[in-house]
Amino acid sequence: MKIDEFRKEAYKMVDYICDYYENIENYPVKSQVKPREIFDVLPSKAPMHQEEMKQIMSDFDAQIMKGITHWQSPHFHAYFPANASFPSILAEMLTSAIGAQCMIWDTSPAAAELEEKVLEWLKDIMDLPSNWSGVIQDTASTATLCALLTAREKYSNFEINEKGFNHQEFRIYCSSETHSSIEKAVKIMGVGKKNVVKIPTNQWYAIDTELLEKEIQKDIENKKNPLSIIATLGTTGTTSIDDIDTLGKIAKKYGTWLHIDAAFGGSAMILPEFRKKIIGLELADSFVFNPHKWLFTNFDCSAYYVKDKESLIKTFSILPEYLKTNNRGLVNDYRDWGVPLGRRFRALKLWFVLRYFGIEKLRNKIRTHLQLAEIFKNLVIENQDFELLAPLTLNTICFRFKPVFLEDEDELNSLNEKVLNAINNKGKLYLSHTKIKGKYTLRMVIGQTNVEERHVLKAWEIIREECQEFFKY
Repeated sequence: MKIDEFRKEAYKMVDYICDYYENIENYPVKSQVKPREIFDVLPSKAPMHQEEMKQIMSDFDAQIMKGITHWQSPHFHAYFPANASFPSILAEMLTSAIGAQCMIWDTSPAAAELEEKVLEWLKDIMDLPSNWSGVIQDTASTATLCALLTAREKYSNFEINEKGFNHQEFRIYCSSETHSSIEKAVKIMGVGKKNVVKIPTNQWYAIDTELLEKEIQKDIENKKNPLSIIATLGTTGTTSIDDIDTLGKIAKKYGTWLHIDAAFGGSAMILPEFRKKIIGLELADSFVFNPHKWLFTNFDCSAYYVKDKESLIKTFSILPEYLKTNNRGLVNDYRDWGVPLGRRFRALKLWFVLRYFGIEKLRNKIRTHLQLAEIFKNLVIENQDFELLAPLTLNTICFRFKPVFLEDEDELNSLNEKVLNAINNKGKLYLSHTKIKGKYTLRMVIGQTNVEERHVLKAWEIIREECQEFFKY
């Protein structure tokens, strides 16, 4: 493609994207295709000869768009959001066009230095400990793996990297509400899934710190090695918040690494009123949150902070001849700060977002989402046929349909699963679920970039109408 053709097609693509966003509420928010439906309509072989962009885009509309779940729709209330925004999209265009491979400072000095700077900005905005150092990872799952690997190496004086395991039985502690990425990380790092100790939660669905300490003491008596405690700031199921201060003191007492998984909830820490509630951060060894969830920055972009950056670098650094430069030690070579060698220029979109919105507008958007969550929570509480199942801590409402005449828990679980599937299959709204103490729970997450009160009220209307289809009350 020559540059004149590219210019013409690029203008068309921007128009296409604008049209998409103008009409996004008209798409079924959850794709309605059946398994293999997309695969089966695609040609069995790649084309031998060049095809025109007009035909490619026509096929995109006809074959691909029907298989897209529209995460940027304001009717998307499932899982946690993976938010985009227009300034972030513009930055992604530049990132793609420049095509930089940002593995070390020399391969893109601006990428390395902008990454360092925007993470300093975030640290200041969120009032994070001044002695933390930051790096952008692709996801919180990768950041958690980095944290646990660093903990492992620091504990073993870096001998496991050098010599392999020598029958150490490490133990990783987390709550029963902790994200599944903890188990995945433990499997990858060679510690073994059986050594993840899941601690029951208290009445607020946060980790029970007394039970945690008892488990650690028991493991020490049995000659096992407490390696790390995982605290969560906004659990996946209920957005519960662990007692960071108490966990930090326990970690310090037993010499364990404290990692804070704030993948979703961390974005709320840009609010001074929320940040004041989070006590004990300075006791943590590492911390991660995802701007690509609730800070309007395109996926993927995870901000990972660590207290001991030298141990992080020592864990991951390998220096073959072809990567040696005259600037080593003077700059951050971020390929030494995590698993991959190759790295994208992720800092650019975060820089665009922070500058375009500004701190106050970002704070106002998050405050709006919290206010909308309160509105939805009150709608649930005020209706006798619905039940709130967990405290509202952020912007995720956990509830279920519970007709006043129905008490059997198995029937209620089956009913709510049917309700969820019926809602999602119609495509006007997308919710997801969890289970809280065995109860099938509907989750309403209010955090999409462009969500407004009218969308929340419409969602409630759809939910009530669907429930009425099962029981005319």
